[in-house]
Amino acid sequence: MKRELIKRLIAREPVERCGFWTGKPHSETWPILHQYFGTHTEQEFRNTIRDDIVWIRPQSYPDGYQDPSGRKLFDSGLDRTKHANPPLATCETVAEVDAFPWPNPDFLNFDTCLNDLRKTGDLYRMSGFWTCFFHNICDLLGIEEYLIKMYTHPEVVEAVTDRVCSFYYEANERYFALAGDQVDGFFFGNDLGTQTSLICGPAQFNQFMLPWLRRFTEQGHRHGYQVILHSCGSIHAIIPDLIAAGVDCLHPLQALATNMDAETLARDFKGKIAFMGGIDTQELMTNGTPEQVQAEVQRVMRILGPNLIVSPSHEALLPNVPPANVEALSKAVFEN
Repeated sequence: MKRELIKRLIAREPVERCGFWTGKPHSETWPILHQYFGTHTEQEFRNTIRDDIVWIRPQSYPDGYQDPSGRKLFDSGLDRTKHANPPLATCETVAEVDAFPWPNPDFLNFDTCLNDLRKTGDLYRMSGFWTCFFHNICDLLGIEEYLIKMYTHPEVVEAVTDRVCSFYYEANERYFALAGDQVDGFFFGNDLGTQTSLICGPAQFNQFMLPWLRRFTEQGHRHGYQVILHSCGSIHAIIPDLIAAGVDCLHPLQALATNMDAETLARDFKGKIAFMGGIDTQELMTNGTPEQVQAEVQRVMRILGPNLIVSPSHEALLPNVPPANVEALSKAVFEN
């Protein structure tokens, strides 16, 4: 059974094979995949590709947040293409933070999301709010102001962080109380790395980010869920902190980022945390042949398996990834 296999895999128990998840292809990629695989719906595609996992995010539903004033949640309410005037960029006091119109968890609605969750079938269910507080704060302050204020106005950064994270914490509490054992893993993400290193210093990570990452991990465990943390980029330096915080599985293993290759991850962390991802999308999946993709999947499985879920190193597969290479991912897991 797929659901139980992934649970055991993430728990670092013996399993008969590695897991597989295609990821969540970009909206422009779906027509290409459907044409190649002869499918018409996402469920048909995932059945065909033999996915083990489904990802259901309550905040992604149009009826998931119903503010009478029409305001949207963080992700949909801020346009990342128009960062000239982030709403809190000039904020210098905690009072200004408090005055901002923050989302209200009373406006959350989970009906459609819960209905989809109940129809999932024998797949491992990753869910919970995406809880991307780092990105939300970047949107609210502007990334340069965010990083600068860590030094010049740390109390403002802490206040904004607490406001954003407190909303997500309460949103997760309400959602998990209703979802119960329909959810298997709390999957949430904050991209804390660049191609070569952390996006901020380790001290700033420890002060502003790690406490809430730890608290969200504890929240997932308290509800009986495994915790899968997403972070793109080179985050090797903080993986020990994530393990100490209780994170069960790390995603997406950006293969070409510094020290995120399979050999280094296996040397330093194999047996201490489960892995999801690791198949390069920067070069291999876009420019390689299906044979090269299959060979790399088999290599990575030998190094990081068996407690590995094979998946692209960027889950939002872009249209420049040939569908034959997506097919090769699955074949390498199930037919070799």
